[in-house]
Amino acid sequence: MHIEHIAIWCNNLELMKDFYCTYFNAIASTKYFNPNKQFTSYFLQFQQGARLELMQMPGVANNVNNPLMPYRCIIHIAISVGSKEKVDALTAQLRSDGVIIIGEPRTIGDGYYESVIADPEQNLIEITE
Repeated sequence: MHIEHIAIWCNNLELMKDFYCTYFNAIASTKYFNPNKQFTSYFLQFQQGARLELMQMPGVANNVNNPLMPYRCIIHIAISVGSKEKVDALTAQLRSDGVIIIGEPRTIGDGYYESVIADPEQNLIEITE
């Protein structure tokens, strides 16, 4: 078994798609639209692993994501970039572009080297080696 995809409800679907495509080299599917539900989505494919589905639909309540005050839910997505140097470089680029850095690059207690950022809609992303 494996995780096929994870989905995120979005306020700004295009901004979120562009973020993941720009910084994590995701490839976006053709935009899907269901006129009956006013539902729109993209599937984002990464070099390997699970896909990310970004979804938007009127009437979906705003979430209460606050990266500094977690609550019970799926809390983050980890994206491997391949090396410590790439973690450092991407974190520096994201900082330069105004992205919120929640955790600076470091080796954590379980041996992972990572940084933590917030995407444009405050979802937490661990950038790992």
